[in-house]
This record gives sequence, C-alpha cells and structure tokens, in this order.
Amino acid sequence: MAEDESKELDWGLLAGSVGPRVRVLRNALTARSIAVSAPRGLPTGSLTVLSLVAANPGSSQTALANRAGLNKSALVGIMDQLEHHGLITRDRSATDRRRYGVTVTSEGEQAMQALFAAVNREEQPIRDALSERDMAALLVMLDRAIEALDAS
Repeated sequence: MAEDESKELDWGLLAGSVGPRVRVLRNALTARSIAVSAPRGLPTGSLTVLSLVAANPGSSQTALANRAGLNKSALVGIMDQLEHHGLITRDRSATDRRRYGVTVTSEGEQAMQALFAAVNREEQPIRDALSERDMAALLVMLDRAIEALDAS
C-alpha cells in the first residue's frame, strides 16, 4: 500500500459536519446487519421492525416506519417478509378496517432474540471503544439529533 493511502484523511470543509461520519458508521453497521440477516433469509431492518412491533403493540405502520427511519412501502415489504417467515401476524382492526394489528409470534420472539445477539456481537467493537457512560451519552445525543431534524 502506498504511504499516502494509509494516512488518515482530513475531513476538510466537512470537519464539523455530522452527516459524513454518520454515513460511514451507518454503512459499516448496515453491512454487518446484512451479514446477520441474509443467512436467515430476512431483509435488513428485520430486527428493528420486530423490536418496534414487540415494544409498541397497536402502533400504526406510519408510526413504526417513522421510528425505524423507513418509508411506509419499505416497512410493508419487511413486514411481508416477516409474515411470510411466520415471525409476525397481521390482523385487521375490529374498530378500523383500514388498520392492521401486528403481533410478534413466538417464533418471531426467538428470531428477534437471535438477531439481537448477533447484531450485539457486531456492535461490540463500538462498545469496546467507548466507556459505558460514553455509550449512554452517544445514544442520548443521537436521539436528540434525530428529534431536532424531525422538529425542523
């Protein structure tokens, strides 16, 4: 490898910018998520959707999509796959025929736990690089940044 290729590059004009760093982190985490999900025949985002459905029973698909950072059609595609694999069930609402109640099945709970364990292992280098306090602060700051953009 040439000497200049191993040198850490300066961010230049973007030195104070959040987006490029978040993109690099997201790309690395997405690749690891795909490596965990694909062998199980699941699309990336499956763990997020399973976790949100389990933690927020009765939530609308719009609310789930917003929290997951997905457009509604992408969410529906993931939910179709999860339903196909028997990990969720969708039943029409008795009070609003336009809405579906989504539930994580027992198989879905097991898959969610297995996916979480695998993703947790993939994220371990981040936790190793940060103290417990730094990790908690990072999550709070990310949530605040997301809220700030949602509010604008």
